[in-house]
Amino acid sequence: MLNPKPRIGVYICHCGVNISATVDVEAVAAFAAGLPGVIVARDYMYMCSDPGQALIRQDIEEHDLNRVVVASCSPRMHEPTFRGAAEKAGLNPYLVDMANIREQCAWVHVKGAETTGKAKTLVASAVARAALLEPLEAREVEVTPGTLVIGGGLAGMVAALDIADAGFPVTLVEQSDHLGGRVAELDSTYPSLESAAELLDPLIERVQSHPYIAVLLGSRVAKIEGYVGNFEVSVGKLGNWETGEGDRSTDLPIYQVGSIVVATGYDAFDPRRKPEYGYGQYPNVITTLEMERLLQAKSPVSNLQSLLPNPQSAIRSVAFIKCVGSRDAQVGNPYCSRVCCMVAAKQAHLVKDLLPETAVAVFYMDVRTSGKGGEEFYDEVRKKGVIYRRGNVSEIVRRGDRVALIAEDTLLGQPIEIEADLVVLAVGMEPRANADSIATLLKLPRSPDGFFLELHPKLRPVDTAVDGVFLAGCCQGPKDIPDTVAQAKAAASSALIPLLRGTVLAESATAVVEEELCAGCGMCVEVCPYGAPALHPLWGVSRINAVLCKGCGACASACPSKAIRLQHFTEEQVLAQIDALVGV
Repeated sequence: MLNPKPRIGVYICHCGVNISATVDVEAVAAFAAGLPGVIVARDYMYMCSDPGQALIRQDIEEHDLNRVVVASCSPRMHEPTFRGAAEKAGLNPYLVDMANIREQCAWVHVKGAETTGKAKTLVASAVARAALLEPLEAREVEVTPGTLVIGGGLAGMVAALDIADAGFPVTLVEQSDHLGGRVAELDSTYPSLESAAELLDPLIERVQSHPYIAVLLGSRVAKIEGYVGNFEVSVGKLGNWETGEGDRSTDLPIYQVGSIVVATGYDAFDPRRKPEYGYGQYPNVITTLEMERLLQAKSPVSNLQSLLPNPQSAIRSVAFIKCVGSRDAQVGNPYCSRVCCMVAAKQAHLVKDLLPETAVAVFYMDVRTSGKGGEEFYDEVRKKGVIYRRGNVSEIVRRGDRVALIAEDTLLGQPIEIEADLVVLAVGMEPRANADSIATLLKLPRSPDGFFLELHPKLRPVDTAVDGVFLAGCCQGPKDIPDTVAQAKAAASSALIPLLRGTVLAESATAVVEEELCAGCGMCVEVCPYGAPALHPLWGVSRINAVLCKGCGACASACPSKAIRLQHFTEEQVLAQIDALVGV
């Protein structure tokens, strides 16, 4: 019997006080007990806890339940938890449904009868759908043992080494002619002032000499097809790696890999977009990245003096301006870039070491000293005589051989004007200019700030919406070196999971085509963001690659002949939910 009479168990979660503070959960449970097909209805403090899951398993066995509805938090949080509990009791995991009465009810309404009433309606809707759920079978796909790492900076190299050290081949693609990324541009790192070269050079040597890592410099990923466990990647050789103009060839072999790590890094903010600072107009207004290169040179003092209108004059004062291109909604970057405060402190420290008699001032909105030793380093910099002024610099203008910073001291509430021989702009991080091309290749979503979007900010910070594709480093958002390394190692660990298992579970709630109804119009092919449907070359009807399909339903919605059915979200199930919501 394909569809036995529903025997449904309903479980209402208190979620501590997250739900019970505004929803009368006991009343909701009593209401659920009277719904059609419901055999047992209970409320419990934490349904996701081990005792809560044990309660579900026990009821499935004792009451012969064939459907389960849990009213709690978002399915994104705990649907796998409750599916697993049901499966342990012998129930198909796709016969479990959830009603989100936390985010969609308790957290958005005040305590009262109407809030409890809405929770009842949401539960009734889930019960109506659950009665029509059908069991689906889990499918496994074999995995190609290898990983593609896109980006040869710090994050890409760390991830590549961890995967290769586990015994799996890695192809590392870097568009420039060298490894190291942005860290290679640094003179030293904070708070220890350790040489960046001493940190990076051994890492580069390990990558280049590792027997399981193939490094492709001056290259770009040209095409990616396939799915988790079986990605097909083609790589093009850039004709001019500095400008990215054209491909010298696109006949590099196609790499088959099981997982992908994206570690494409960031771009530094271009302060020409803040013309009031005079960058590009006054040679003695530079960025922190340019300052790093000057500090790396054999004669850093001479290099700094060469920026002055009169290179023979002494540098009497240096001013740093923080948050240039960060925390600035006017340029579209409302976020904090996290490293600018400490980079400015580090460079102010180094300037004081080189030029002890030089006055050094740092203009700031706030001081954020994240990371181990950050606060102590900030204190040390101030003890060396660096002056921190809380102020907004509105403009930089020429004053003879010097420049003047016109600002407001936001502590005193007074306008000020400070002259300086050299101004250093602490520029923030932005998404790479070519982030669009990577997003298109991999179908990766991006957050409002333009960085690649993680699947969950707390629970899955390196995963993406595309199975088998993981994020490492500043392509996901601004980070310092320790956080970049930590995320790279996390991405490598996640990328290793399918390689070590040898198989991956494929989505079961996929779309299927009733071929006798299909007109072969190709509409599904056009709208699918994952490339799952394709027209059969001989029969002309649509067929869906179930491994590529993510069950989004775009094809089913677009099909004019209604030939596509989305499993687990059929029209009958959705209409039953709607009827329950409107009280039919």
